[in-house]
Amino acid sequence: MEKIEVKILKENGVTLPKYMTEGASGMDVCAYMDEPVTLKPLERDLIPTGIKMEIPYGYEVQVRPRSGLAIKHGITLLNTPGTIDSDYRGEIKVIVVNLSNEEYKIEPGERIGQLVLQKVYQMKFNQVDSLGETERSGGGFGHTGKK
Repeated sequence: MEKIEVKILKENGVTLPKYMTEGASGMDVCAYMDEPVTLKPLERDLIPTGIKMEIPYGYEVQVRPRSGLAIKHGITLLNTPGTIDSDYRGEIKVIVVNLSNEEYKIEPGERIGQLVLQKVYQMKFNQVDSLGETERSGGGFGHTGKK
């Protein structure tokens, strides 16, 4: 698998994001806080990670939820996938939401999301008078029915 260099700065005591298995697409990223944060049901908070990155031009880093937190505790991320642009140099923070019926305590150092590096293509519009037709054409949400 090709590896792309991404420069990273971290606060003292921060665990660097890492791949948990050889074939993982995302690197787990951890919460960087002095004290735990408790999320009540349907509550959200912006959780710092203590890291900053210099992402190569032409790439983005997507922030995605961890499936284990989602299925076991109803914890996911808003604005998913979150996009970290190549020209952003601030601290990476993760919008965590509790979709369960119970409080959830995020502990300092807990793995709260995944970072996935993606190639980005910018669009260049070609304004035209019409678009090609397809079988679907303008059929939108639910146009194929339930079955």
